[in-house]
Amino acid sequence: MPIFAIAFIVSRMGTMNISLPDHLKSFVDEQVAGRGYGTSSEYIRELIRRDQDRLVLRQLLVDGGSSARSEPVDGHYFGSLRDRARGRHSK
Repeated sequence: MPIFAIAFIVSRMGTMNISLPDHLKSFVDEQVAGRGYGTSSEYIRELIRRDQDRLVLRQLLVDGGSSARSEPVDGHYFGSLRDRARGRHSK
């Protein structure tokens, strides 16, 4: 598929109209104005992305809670993890 076609698919957006009570619309308008969003759509998209992230995190927690037990996590573990993330290997 040509690159321009892929870009079109990625940037394609659907439209959704929602109805909000006045107090919620006012809240959205305040958030847009006060937090640097260009439009209410940008604000709503951000809320949806955060909710998606929350659902992924919840699933990770559920998966972790149902996994087999492992060694306890302590200061040495986190130090080793930091070293690995920085490209150093601790002994």
